[in-house]
Amino acid sequence: MTIHDFVFGAYPYLAGTIFLLGSWLRFDREQYTWKADSSQLLSNRNMRLASNLFHVGILGIFFGHLVGMLLPHSWFLGLGISDVAHQWIAIYAGGVFGVMCLVGAVMLFLRRLNEPRVRAVSRKRDTFIIGWLMVTVALGLSTILVSSGHATHGDVSSMIALTEWVKSVATLSVDPSLIAGVSPIFKTHIFFGMTVFLLFPFTRLVHVWSVPVTYLTRAYQIVRVKRVRMN
Repeated sequence: MTIHDFVFGAYPYLAGTIFLLGSWLRFDREQYTWKADSSQLLSNRNMRLASNLFHVGILGIFFGHLVGMLLPHSWFLGLGISDVAHQWIAIYAGGVFGVMCLVGAVMLFLRRLNEPRVRAVSRKRDTFIIGWLMVTVALGLSTILVSSGHATHGDVSSMIALTEWVKSVATLSVDPSLIAGVSPIFKTHIFFGMTVFLLFPFTRLVHVWSVPVTYLTRAYQIVRVKRVRMN
């Protein structure tokens, strides 16, 4: 087995197994850690802006990949969306949500490094995962340059190859040869993305399983301060 066959043939299932099994074990054994560990009370400066940019961006990226990669090719054609149009939609949407996510992630990352109170309560693994996500998103944004060149010349071969490979993984019939000829930047981005799932159970990302759909409209936290009278 070559390295290419392992990374794009076996590694997706290794990462997926650890993602599911690790999440279940953490919920079963460490329910107290099944949370995002909000540090807003320690430092509120730019927290809401950074957090909203990051969360909206990463959700847009996730669902964009989900829809763009897994929906049948015939559905897009049936809606009158040509392959080239599909690629341009992915480029523009990925660019917008990617920039939002990256800016928010950088702000959160610097906040953890530069705010002493936040840094004191931060786990190294949670700081690490933000950094890993930053690199993953940056790699994804860098693929836009390659994709734009392909779309300009009407070349959708890489997009088709990538979507077919993702579908082969999802249907448990993975075929690494499908993406043997795509640009290395796409493969590097895919590797970093799969590794996010492998690291997921060991970080604060597990709170995603709680489906915090009310995050954007959550109420302000109320803090009661006990005042001691001095005689």
